[in-house]
Amino acid sequence: MLALRPNCECCDKNLPPEAREAMICSFECTFCAECAENKFGGTCPNCGGELLRRPIRPAGKLKRFPASTERVLKEHPPR
Repeated sequence: MLALRPNCECCDKNLPPEAREAMICSFECTFCAECAENKFGGTCPNCGGELLRRPIRPAGKLKRFPASTERVLKEHPPR
């Protein structure tokens, strides 16, 4: 199950579970759409994988399977 991390790990922008601008790779590295495209060209700077839009978990399922509250923030050199 996806963790649905709450922020962009590059710029720390909030990305709530319903955010349509949240982008993830297959390892669930999470970025906002702006960082994903403008800084990383659609490629995860951590693993080299493709960054795609994170799916939205239905609100009813969030009660039973809540999003993560653990914030991840890393230094990412410009490409």
